[in-house]
Amino acid sequence: MEVVRYYSRGGSTKLIAEAIAEELKVKAISVDQSDAQLTEEVDVLFLGGALYAYGLDKHLKKYISTLNGRLVKKAVVFSTSWFSKHALTIMKNMLKEKGIDVSEEYIYHKGKPSVEALNLAKEVAKKYANNWWDYRFIL
Repeated sequence: MEVVRYYSRGGSTKLIAEAIAEELKVKAISVDQSDAQLTEEVDVLFLGGALYAYGLDKHLKKYISTLNGRLVKKAVVFSTSWFSKHALTIMKNMLKEKGIDVSEEYIYHKGKPSVEALNLAKEVAKKYANNWWDYRFIL
């Protein structure tokens, strides 16, 4: 089972999350929603967020801190930060501290994604869901 969780202030990360979720035929859920918590084992957690004032938003930090690492087999991170890809590194490190196997691969787009970028995000999701390949796409 694959799940998509994200936090988005401006809507760009949400667009990527929804594209991934559409491909996987699941619902993208914001980490500040009550149904975002994982209660059963997942094969792949797609987790997205962006950089805000040199760090992750408090909602995303809190969500990651509450994850049970035994429930997540693998995580793939994504971001749409205007500033840099540093949000990816922060998420990866926090997930690894929870004992979660995090792919070195990621999905990144600077700012609001185009239709082409959303389609590429869907392709990445499809490959992870079906093949577990490490796959890097810079959109």
